[in-house]
Amino acid sequence: MTQFPNLAGMVLIPAYNEGATIGRIVEESAWATGWPVLVIDDGSLDDTVARAAAAGARVLPLVMNIGSWGAVQAGIRCALEAGAELVVTMDADGQHLADHLYRLVEPIRAGDADVTIGAHVGRASAARLLAWRIFRAITGLGVEDLTSGFRGYNRAALRILASPDATLLDYQDIGVLMLLREADLRFLEVEVEMRPRTSGQSRVFSSWLRVARYLAVTLVLCVSKWEHSGPWVRNAQPRRT
Repeated sequence: MTQFPNLAGMVLIPAYNEGATIGRIVEESAWATGWPVLVIDDGSLDDTVARAAAAGARVLPLVMNIGSWGAVQAGIRCALEAGAELVVTMDADGQHLADHLYRLVEPIRAGDADVTIGAHVGRASAARLLAWRIFRAITGLGVEDLTSGFRGYNRAALRILASPDATLLDYQDIGVLMLLREADLRFLEVEVEMRPRTSGQSRVFSSWLRVARYLAVTLVLCVSKWEHSGPWVRNAQPRRT
Protein backbone atom coordinates (compact mmCIF):
# COMPACT_ATOMS: atom_id res chain seq x y z
CA MET A 1 0.00 0.00 0.00
CA THR A 2 1.32 3.47 -0.94
CA GLN A 3 -0.50 6.34 0.72
CA PHE A 4 0.01 10.09 0.91
CA PRO A 5 -1.71 11.11 4.16
CA ASN A 6 -0.05 14.55 4.36
CA LEU A 7 -1.04 15.63 0.86
CA ALA A 8 -4.51 16.93 -0.01
CA GLY A 9 -5.17 14.91 -3.13
CA MET A 10 -8.02 13.35 -5.04
CA VAL A 11 -8.43 10.59 -7.64
CA LEU A 12 -10.72 11.49 -10.55
CA ILE A 13 -12.25 8.73 -12.67
CA PRO A 14 -14.51 9.65 -15.61
CA ALA A 15 -16.82 6.75 -16.38
CA TYR A 16 -19.35 5.82 -19.02
CA ASN A 17 -21.03 2.41 -18.77
CA GLU A 18 -18.15 0.96 -16.73
CA GLY A 19 -20.22 -1.01 -14.21
CA ALA A 20 -18.15 -4.15 -14.83
CA THR A 21 -14.90 -2.57 -13.62
CA ILE A 22 -15.59 0.62 -11.68
CA GLY A 23 -15.94 -0.97 -8.23
CA ARG A 24 -12.51 -2.60 -8.38
CA ILE A 25 -10.86 0.55 -9.78
CA VAL A 26 -12.31 2.68 -6.98
CA GLU A 27 -11.20 0.28 -4.26
CA GLU A 28 -7.68 -0.13 -5.67
CA SER A 29 -7.06 3.60 -6.18
CA ALA A 30 -8.36 4.50 -2.72
CA TRP A 31 -6.12 1.84 -1.18
CA ALA A 32 -3.08 3.03 -3.15
CA THR A 33 -3.44 6.72 -2.25
CA GLY A 34 -5.60 7.06 0.85
CA TRP A 35 -7.40 9.88 -0.98
CA PRO A 36 -11.07 10.47 -1.79
CA VAL A 37 -12.08 9.01 -5.13
CA LEU A 38 -14.49 10.98 -7.28
CA VAL A 39 -16.23 9.13 -10.10
CA ILE A 40 -17.71 11.46 -12.70
CA ASP A 41 -20.49 9.50 -14.34
CA ASP A 42 -20.91 10.69 -17.91
CA GLY A 43 -24.55 9.73 -18.37
CA SER A 44 -24.08 5.96 -18.01
CA LEU A 45 -26.97 3.67 -18.89
CA ASP A 46 -25.80 0.79 -16.70
CA ASP A 47 -25.14 0.43 -12.95
CA THR A 48 -21.90 2.41 -12.91
CA VAL A 49 -23.20 4.93 -10.35
CA ALA A 50 -24.44 2.27 -7.93
CA ARG A 51 -21.27 0.20 -8.13
CA ALA A 52 -19.01 3.22 -7.70
CA ALA A 53 -20.93 4.40 -4.65
CA ALA A 54 -20.96 0.90 -3.15
CA ALA A 55 -17.16 0.78 -3.49
CA GLY A 56 -16.84 3.99 -1.49
CA ALA A 57 -16.47 6.64 -4.19
CA ARG A 58 -18.03 10.03 -4.24
CA VAL A 59 -20.10 10.17 -7.41
CA LEU A 60 -20.82 13.19 -9.58
CA PRO A 61 -23.64 12.13 -11.95
CA LEU A 62 -23.82 14.29 -15.07
CA VAL A 63 -27.27 14.80 -16.52
CA MET A 64 -26.08 14.04 -20.03
CA ASN A 65 -23.12 12.55 -21.86
CA ILE A 66 -20.59 15.33 -22.48
CA GLY A 67 -17.48 13.30 -23.28
CA SER A 68 -14.44 12.27 -21.31
CA TRP A 69 -12.76 15.68 -21.18
CA GLY A 70 -15.97 17.44 -20.08
CA ALA A 71 -16.33 14.87 -17.31
CA VAL A 72 -12.71 15.30 -16.22
CA GLN A 73 -13.06 19.09 -16.13
CA ALA A 74 -16.20 18.81 -14.02
CA GLY A 75 -14.22 16.64 -11.61
CA ILE A 76 -11.33 19.12 -11.57
CA ARG A 77 -13.66 21.93 -10.57
CA CYS A 78 -15.05 19.81 -7.75
CA ALA A 79 -11.52 18.94 -6.62
CA LEU A 80 -10.54 22.62 -6.50
CA GLU A 81 -13.62 23.47 -4.47
CA ALA A 82 -12.70 20.67 -2.07
CA GLY A 83 -9.22 22.14 -1.60
CA ALA A 84 -7.24 19.47 -3.46
CA GLU A 85 -3.60 20.35 -4.08
CA LEU A 86 -2.93 17.42 -6.41
CA VAL A 87 -5.20 15.35 -8.60
CA VAL A 88 -4.59 12.15 -10.52
CA THR A 89 -6.86 11.03 -13.34
CA MET A 90 -7.31 7.46 -14.50
CA ASP A 91 -9.63 5.52 -16.77
CA ALA A 92 -12.47 3.36 -15.47
CA ASP A 93 -11.94 0.48 -17.89
CA GLY A 94 -9.14 -1.26 -16.02
CA GLN A 95 -6.20 -0.21 -18.22
CA HIS A 96 -4.46 1.93 -15.61
CA LEU A 97 -2.82 0.30 -12.60
CA ALA A 98 -3.47 1.81 -9.18
CA ASP A 99 -0.12 0.43 -8.06
CA HIS A 100 1.53 2.95 -10.39
CA LEU A 101 -0.26 6.04 -9.07
CA TYR A 102 2.74 6.82 -6.89
CA ARG A 103 4.81 7.28 -10.06
CA LEU A 104 2.54 10.19 -10.97
CA VAL A 105 2.37 11.65 -7.46
CA GLU A 106 5.99 11.58 -6.28
CA PRO A 107 7.54 13.96 -8.88
CA ILE A 108 4.82 16.56 -8.24
CA ARG A 109 5.12 16.21 -4.48
CA ALA A 110 8.90 16.62 -4.79
CA GLY A 111 8.48 19.80 -6.84
CA ASP A 112 10.06 18.31 -9.97
CA ALA A 113 6.98 18.71 -12.19
CA ASP A 114 3.59 20.40 -12.42
CA VAL A 115 2.12 17.71 -14.66
CA THR A 116 2.96 14.02 -14.89
CA ILE A 117 1.90 11.67 -17.68
CA GLY A 118 1.84 7.90 -17.37
CA ALA A 119 3.24 6.62 -20.68
CA HIS A 120 2.95 3.17 -22.20
CA VAL A 121 3.80 3.53 -25.87
CA GLY A 122 3.72 -0.23 -26.42
CA ARG A 123 -0.08 -0.23 -26.27
CA ALA A 124 -0.36 1.90 -29.41
CA SER A 125 -1.18 0.59 -32.87
CA ALA A 126 0.90 1.58 -35.89
CA ALA A 127 -1.81 4.05 -36.93
CA ARG A 128 -1.86 5.70 -33.52
CA LEU A 129 1.94 5.94 -33.45
CA LEU A 130 1.86 7.64 -36.84
CA ALA A 131 -0.77 10.11 -35.65
CA TRP A 132 1.31 10.88 -32.55
CA ARG A 133 4.38 11.51 -34.71
CA ILE A 134 2.46 13.96 -36.89
CA PHE A 135 1.01 15.82 -33.91
CA ARG A 136 4.40 16.04 -32.19
CA ALA A 137 5.89 17.53 -35.35
CA ILE A 138 3.12 20.12 -35.64
CA THR A 139 2.98 21.14 -31.98
CA GLY A 140 6.53 20.61 -30.80
CA LEU A 141 5.22 18.75 -27.77
CA GLY A 142 7.96 16.41 -26.59
CA VAL A 143 5.58 13.84 -25.14
CA GLU A 144 5.67 10.25 -26.34
CA ASP A 145 2.22 9.07 -25.18
CA LEU A 146 -0.01 11.96 -26.20
CA THR A 147 -3.37 10.35 -25.47
CA SER A 148 -2.73 8.87 -22.03
CA GLY A 149 -5.46 9.78 -19.54
CA PHE A 150 -3.28 8.54 -16.67
CA ARG A 151 -2.03 11.89 -15.40
CA GLY A 152 -1.19 13.94 -12.35
CA TYR A 153 -1.80 17.69 -11.98
CA ASN A 154 -0.76 20.15 -9.28
CA ARG A 155 -2.97 23.04 -8.21
CA ALA A 156 -1.49 25.46 -10.74
CA ALA A 157 -2.39 23.06 -13.54
CA LEU A 158 -5.84 22.46 -12.07
CA ARG A 159 -6.67 26.17 -12.10
CA ILE A 160 -5.79 26.36 -15.79
CA LEU A 161 -7.80 23.25 -16.65
CA ALA A 162 -10.85 24.57 -14.79
CA SER A 163 -10.84 27.76 -16.85
CA PRO A 164 -13.30 28.70 -19.61
CA ASP A 165 -10.53 28.31 -22.20
CA ALA A 166 -10.18 24.64 -21.27
CA THR A 167 -13.95 24.17 -21.62
CA LEU A 168 -13.57 24.80 -25.36
CA LEU A 169 -11.52 21.60 -25.79
CA ASP A 170 -13.06 18.40 -27.11
CA TYR A 171 -10.51 15.87 -25.87
CA GLN A 172 -8.28 15.48 -22.85
CA ASP A 173 -5.01 14.91 -24.71
CA ILE A 174 -3.18 17.30 -27.04
CA GLY A 175 -5.30 20.40 -26.46
CA VAL A 176 -4.88 20.05 -22.72
CA LEU A 177 -1.12 19.67 -23.03
CA MET A 178 -0.88 22.68 -25.34
CA LEU A 179 -2.84 24.81 -22.89
CA LEU A 180 -0.58 23.78 -20.03
CA ARG A 181 2.56 24.33 -22.12
CA GLU A 182 1.32 27.85 -22.91
CA ALA A 183 1.35 28.53 -19.16
CA ASP A 184 4.98 27.33 -18.94
CA LEU A 185 4.16 24.40 -16.70
CA ARG A 186 6.66 21.57 -16.41
CA PHE A 187 5.82 18.12 -17.80
CA LEU A 188 7.33 14.86 -16.69
CA GLU A 189 6.53 11.64 -18.57
CA VAL A 190 6.92 8.48 -16.50
CA GLU A 191 6.83 4.91 -17.76
CA VAL A 192 3.96 2.77 -16.51
CA GLU A 193 2.44 -0.55 -17.40
CA MET A 194 -1.11 -0.77 -18.67
CA ARG A 195 -3.52 -3.69 -18.88
CA PRO A 196 -5.54 -4.46 -21.99
CA ARG A 197 -9.03 -2.95 -21.81
CA THR A 198 -11.23 -5.37 -19.84
CA SER A 199 -14.59 -3.93 -20.87
CA GLY A 200 -16.19 -1.33 -23.10
CA GLN A 201 -14.48 0.40 -25.99
CA SER A 202 -12.52 3.55 -26.69
CA ARG A 203 -14.70 6.61 -27.15
CA VAL A 204 -12.22 7.96 -29.69
CA PHE A 205 -11.00 4.88 -31.55
CA SER A 206 -14.17 2.75 -31.53
CA SER A 207 -15.10 3.48 -35.16
CA TRP A 208 -13.54 5.02 -38.23
CA LEU A 209 -16.05 7.90 -38.06
CA ARG A 210 -14.95 8.77 -34.53
CA VAL A 211 -11.30 8.45 -35.49
CA ALA A 212 -11.85 10.79 -38.46
CA ARG A 213 -13.56 13.34 -36.24
CA TYR A 214 -10.78 13.14 -33.66
CA LEU A 215 -8.08 13.64 -36.28
CA ALA A 216 -9.93 16.54 -37.91
CA VAL A 217 -10.60 18.37 -34.64
CA THR A 218 -7.06 17.85 -33.37
CA LEU A 219 -5.44 18.93 -36.65
CA VAL A 220 -7.51 22.13 -36.72
CA LEU A 221 -6.47 22.85 -33.14
CA CYS A 222 -2.80 22.22 -33.91
CA VAL A 223 -2.78 24.25 -37.12
CA SER A 224 -4.59 27.18 -35.48
CA LYS A 225 -1.94 27.27 -32.77
CA TRP A 226 0.81 27.04 -35.42
CA GLU A 227 -0.67 29.98 -37.33
CA HIS A 228 -1.04 31.98 -34.13
CA SER A 229 2.42 31.58 -32.68
CA GLY A 230 4.49 29.32 -34.91
CA PRO A 231 6.02 25.97 -33.91
CA TRP A 232 6.15 25.28 -30.21
CA VAL A 233 9.55 25.70 -28.59
CA ARG A 234 10.50 22.73 -26.45
CA ASN A 235 11.50 24.78 -23.44
CA ALA A 236 11.26 21.89 -21.00
CA GLN A 237 11.93 18.41 -22.25
CA PRO A 238 9.94 15.75 -20.40
CA ARG A 239 11.91 12.84 -19.06
CA ARG A 240 11.04 9.32 -18.12
CA THR A 241 11.72 7.55 -14.87
